[in-house]
Amino acid sequence: MLSSLSSTISRLNLFYPKPSIPYSLSSCLKTLKPQPIIPRWSPLHSLSTHSTSRLSTSPKPQFETLVSKNDLVVLGIETSCDDTAAAVVKGNGEILSQVVSSQADLLAKYGGVAPKMAEEAHSQVIDQVVQEALDKANLTATNLSAVAVTIGPGLSLCLRVGVRKARKLAGSFNLPIIGIHHMEAHALVARLIERELQFPFMALLISGGHNLLILAHDLGLYIQLGTTIDDAIGEAYDKTAKWLGLDMSRSGGPALEELAREGDAESIKFSIPMKQHKDCNFSYAGLKTQVRLAIESKNMYVENTKLLLTLIMCSNAEIPISSASSQDRRSRADIAASFQRVAVLHLEERCDRAIEWARKIEPSIKHLVVSGGVASNQYVRARLDHVVKKNSLQLVCPPPKLCTDNGVMVAWTGIEHFCMGRFDPPPPADEHEDYMYDLRPRWPLGEEYAEGRSEARSLRTARIHPSLTSIIQASLQQQ
Repeated sequence: MLSSLSSTISRLNLFYPKPSIPYSLSSCLKTLKPQPIIPRWSPLHSLSTHSTSRLSTSPKPQFETLVSKNDLVVLGIETSCDDTAAAVVKGNGEILSQVVSSQADLLAKYGGVAPKMAEEAHSQVIDQVVQEALDKANLTATNLSAVAVTIGPGLSLCLRVGVRKARKLAGSFNLPIIGIHHMEAHALVARLIERELQFPFMALLISGGHNLLILAHDLGLYIQLGTTIDDAIGEAYDKTAKWLGLDMSRSGGPALEELAREGDAESIKFSIPMKQHKDCNFSYAGLKTQVRLAIESKNMYVENTKLLLTLIMCSNAEIPISSASSQDRRSRADIAASFQRVAVLHLEERCDRAIEWARKIEPSIKHLVVSGGVASNQYVRARLDHVVKKNSLQLVCPPPKLCTDNGVMVAWTGIEHFCMGRFDPPPPADEHEDYMYDLRPRWPLGEEYAEGRSEARSLRTARIHPSLTSIIQASLQQQ
């Protein structure tokens, strides 16, 4: 593991150089009086031959001008999945612009994300999105302090589009570049909205591709309390919505949440996943199967009456709900409501246990952050608010537009790391087209909590990269 980690650090393309900014996180983020930041790049000693040859063409940058944290201006670029996003954020938390280009038409056409189509869609709009973000901020690239970009986890084809654009822009204008962990950005955007949110805190990150429960010790230092062993909750929402014939143009989650309001959440007996496993991991593959079987069958078990209910449904539920009869619509609404109740009960149970575990490690925690696309769901928020109040915690949820993938969270996370001296020098302005970008499609955020290892885990354990936390810990040991 040590040799693997050392090799990874040497391939980081200066992602985590030894901090050259002599300020702690507290002095950078908590002081009332802005502190000056003097960025000086300090490359790692153990660069690979490949990295050295690529960087040798770039002139050695010199940054001697004092820069106040409040005066930092960072562009954030996000292309990890199906939204092309960019935003400009100041160090004081002011959001100067935010632009998101949705791939709603592709989602509706393919019933989900098609990686190759998503890559092409990103490529078509990335220049326009970034330029619009700068224009709305009334800035040009020369006004930026740095560029932050998501490098993982996510879809490789999509990540590449954002990283290529960020490196081209940073190289052209001699700007530092900051590689961002997508899930860390979802967690840290809460600190932009709730400025009193301090470490340590807990976070539940829920989206189409991820279910993650973490304990955040400090910036970049996380313990993974639980993760998904197969499908994430957002994937289950999307598939259920597709099978029920809902409008997928805005993704399945919002459409299913809306339909569920019309249904009886107790009408169909779905089993809560992983009841027998006393850990904090998630599984939604089995629930998806239950829903699919329920839709395909004309007979469903109705728990409250103990009778069989013959559903008057179309033989193929993927027929658009707009064409459904009133009885058909009610049947689909019952499925949606019953699914949502059980899907969120699974979240509640895992959060309850995770809070117990987290308090053993950090008794001082006061907040649970809930972020990611599924955190936009009002039913999810209401149920989790009940959980945190029961445990005498406070729930922190970013507004919906900052829960889904966005450039603001990337820019803000870039600012947080920049203040700790974690950034790369500008890429070469003439970087080769065949340059091997540092992409991390499967990139763990934190180290796994010992009690969190489940015997039921079917999660693929192969790692392309060590966790963000292990990389930062290693860099701190080198100081």
